[in-house]
Amino acid sequence: MRVWQGLVVPVSRRGLLRWQFDLTWSLFEYHLERLEPADFLWEPAAHCWTVRPDADGEWTPDWADAEPDPIPVPTIGWITWHIGWWWTVAIDHAQARTPRERTEIRWPGDGDKAVAWLRDLRTEWLAVLDRLSEADLDGVAPFPWQNDPEHTVAHMIAWLNAELMKNAAEIGQLRLLRHACGQADASPARSSTRR
Repeated sequence: MRVWQGLVVPVSRRGLLRWQFDLTWSLFEYHLERLEPADFLWEPAAHCWTVRPDADGEWTPDWADAEPDPIPVPTIGWITWHIGWWWTVAIDHAQARTPRERTEIRWPGDGDKAVAWLRDLRTEWLAVLDRLSEADLDGVAPFPWQNDPEHTVAHMIAWLNAELMKNAAEIGQLRLLRHACGQADASPARSSTRR
């Protein structure tokens, strides 16, 4: 262990990756604890992606196989589904299970359930991390690079930490933006024109 700016930082790769994940999660948890039900489906722009109930009442995300241009602004609901999707697939790969298809991974249907789902995925991921040895980190990453020998399991964990950090920041920014608008159901464009 080393001390950096008053923080104890592990020296091992496994310890450092776990420390980075825990730091990222603590920043994410700050926003998760403050989300309100209406935050999840608030559409910040006319061109956005969200989650919607289908004819059977299952919540499905807006999706395009080729990334659209311009990229739609996602809702918090869509981002929580997106996190659940890539994290579920990463856990499947890390546990040597057949990874689920994107279309099999549904949004739970409301904010509280989405937050509980993400916290459950965190618990599963911690179990994966706790089982890994330093030698395991040198194995070929099964995801997201599809067993490319240039990328190790350590790369996969670092990628997951970075992806979670990015998505947590997006959720935090959307939450702050919605509340800064002054009206829970107003879009930024509409609320900025009001005097």
